[in-house]
Amino acid sequence: MSEIDVTDDAGLRTVHINRPDKKNALTRAMYAAMGAALREAATSPAVRVVLITGGSACFTSGNDVGDFKARGDQAADVPSPAREFLAALRECPKPVVAAVAGYAIGIGTTLLLHCDFVYAADTAVFRMPFVDLGLCPEGGSSLVVPQRAGQLLANELLMLGEAFTPETALRAGIVNAVVPLPDLFHTAGGVARKLAAKPPTAMATTKRLLRQAEEARLSAHMTEEFAKFGALLRGPEAAEAVAAFQEKRKPDFSRFLAAD
Repeated sequence: MSEIDVTDDAGLRTVHINRPDKKNALTRAMYAAMGAALREAATSPAVRVVLITGGSACFTSGNDVGDFKARGDQAADVPSPAREFLAALRECPKPVVAAVAGYAIGIGTTLLLHCDFVYAADTAVFRMPFVDLGLCPEGGSSLVVPQRAGQLLANELLMLGEAFTPETALRAGIVNAVVPLPDLFHTAGGVARKLAAKPPTAMATTKRLLRQAEEARLSAHMTEEFAKFGALLRGPEAAEAVAAFQEKRKPDFSRFLAAD
């Protein structure tokens, strides 16, 4: 099996993140494969709906650390597969459903903001630890999370960056519902198949109308986020965070001064 398994069945395309030995940590190749699966789904008449899952143990622990460090060494103008994946997710005209169990860390949480339906198992653990990594939010989260959750809860989730429960994710507008783990795939798959049975042109039009009012603002905001994220990724704070992780120690940010 590949690290991204793509299967089609009766109009439902399932994109399964399948790297369990690394807690489904995402590499550039995995982002590229997911982006390709979404772009192909967007143009394939046989695909009516997309379901994204990491299985019953872990959705994704976020970026692979070694791969992430290599990204920091790249030139600023090198295209990011993660950014291209998020663009493919945002632009997909077909409904996208996510089924989340276990860890959903970093982009594992922020990608959910661009899905149409999100169902979380009661085992799910969410976290957006960008500041702790010497980074800023990505994926439009610094715009979308305050809109959905309110400013104070958004501050908790994005500035403290601590793990939070499925119930908090529900309160923050990140998930539609929290269900027992044994019911997760029945629930998410059932919604996906209901969507697949609906008239496709009406569905695509409805999705576009629901999103178009905020699309220009979100696009501009994400462009700024990614620019600042990339600059921070190449900066000393992120380097300290990665080094501390690799050396199994607590990072020391005391020597850094605030700068925009």
